[in-house]
Amino acid sequence: MPDAILRMRGISKEFPGVKALENVDLTVERGEVHALMGENGAGKSTLMKVLSGVYPHGTYGGDILVDGEVRAFRDVRDSEAAGIAIIHQELALVPQLSAAENVFLGNERTRARGIFDRDRTVAEARTLLRRVGFDEDPTVPVAALGVGRRQLVEIAKALAKDVRLLILDEPTSALNEYDSADLLDLILDLKRQGVTSILISHKLNEVTRVADTITVLRDGRTIETLSTAGGEVSEDRIIRGMVGRDLDHRYPERTGRAGQVRFEVRDWTVDHPDQAGRRVVDGVDIDIRHGEIVGIAGLMGAGRTEFAMSLFGRSYGRYVRGTLRKDGHEMRVRTVGDAIAAGIAYVPEDRKELGLILGEDVRRNMTLAGLRQVASRAVIDPGREIVLAERLRERLGVKARDVFQQVGNLSGGNQQKVALAKWVFTEPELLILDEPTRGIDVGAKYEIYLIIHELARQGRSVLVISSELPELIGLCDRIYAMNEGRITGELSRAAAAQEPLMKLMTATKGGDR
Repeated sequence: MPDAILRMRGISKEFPGVKALENVDLTVERGEVHALMGENGAGKSTLMKVLSGVYPHGTYGGDILVDGEVRAFRDVRDSEAAGIAIIHQELALVPQLSAAENVFLGNERTRARGIFDRDRTVAEARTLLRRVGFDEDPTVPVAALGVGRRQLVEIAKALAKDVRLLILDEPTSALNEYDSADLLDLILDLKRQGVTSILISHKLNEVTRVADTITVLRDGRTIETLSTAGGEVSEDRIIRGMVGRDLDHRYPERTGRAGQVRFEVRDWTVDHPDQAGRRVVDGVDIDIRHGEIVGIAGLMGAGRTEFAMSLFGRSYGRYVRGTLRKDGHEMRVRTVGDAIAAGIAYVPEDRKELGLILGEDVRRNMTLAGLRQVASRAVIDPGREIVLAERLRERLGVKARDVFQQVGNLSGGNQQKVALAKWVFTEPELLILDEPTRGIDVGAKYEIYLIIHELARQGRSVLVISSELPELIGLCDRIYAMNEGRITGELSRAAAAQEPLMKLMTATKGGDR
């Protein structure tokens, strides 16, 4: 018989001018992995913040029942006392503290008179960390850990609070393929240990692999709940529920044709910024044509982002050697200002930290990289700024109340469009996109792809870095593979497939495995 650990009935939540949730129902059975899916802005994170006490009782409508009992959580501590813990997409760890200290952060192990007990902290943390597959020294500072290991510390931190219902919000968004697979295995292992999980993810292949049940939200409403028991829930079926229509083709049809070679990079070599002699980009040669979309594939640490940033005005590392040519003429691009003036733009992978000013509005973010276009005699013309930002908002389909809405209040997909708009505003000839669809849903991804195709049709050269091989294969005209700072091979659109790409991504110089 069904045994519900959680029932959320008729949950409604409003913000000024926005109805985020409207009469949402969610039932989670004990011991299952329950996926919560929907486009950006569908209400997934809002619903989980209601459940976890971030939005306290009284600020929303409806009821929360845990083990059949109506609960009124006043804050996060109340929900944690009920065995509910949430791991947000942005991890809540203190980098300067050790893994063990972070595991018991806010839940410290003490001796008499409240004195911190270091030995007990390390011993108990070691047990919890081993339970989640973390086999390093618990005294290691979190700052020294990669993203995947930090994720394990967060989960151990939740287990330290006797969690029975674990909420994971986009847990693999910043992980590589191998760390993502390990984390999914851990979720299944926790299920065997009796921990129920709610998984929010945009990655359909991950959801179909681990979820027992999938609830789809759209526009703040519950659309449907699907069981995966029979193996009959396809990715296309989930997409139809999320976006309200079929996406017959996940990627737009490529209609433009590439022209002559426009940008040439030769022998591009860069050292680590803090360790002279440690090569991070090693003799890279690539070409990009007029109107061409070129991809770079590689595992985490391959040097893709380091190459892109160093190309963008040497904004990463120590330049060693290499030439950049446009239409056969060598370019001297030594600063970010030089890069922008030369028609080069770079959209970073971390839009929140490096791409946007979240506390500013859409208008200011969109025009930030091209202030000369909205200024007269070195003074910004507010009227011109508003007009140009509004045109750009309409052109890229940014869903915002107006150009004065704060960017931090937009969905992830619309934030990404604003980050892209900032550099489209500079009318670049070479646009470098680093993980352009990370953490956004399939509907928003398709819209980003359309924008990229339109830029290529306009004759702009586009360089795309992505950890999702299907994305590169579906989007790009050619794909370079990179490993250990070197280009290890190149595939045409016709020859591109996941297996040959993966072989190149793990190859050493010269193509040897």
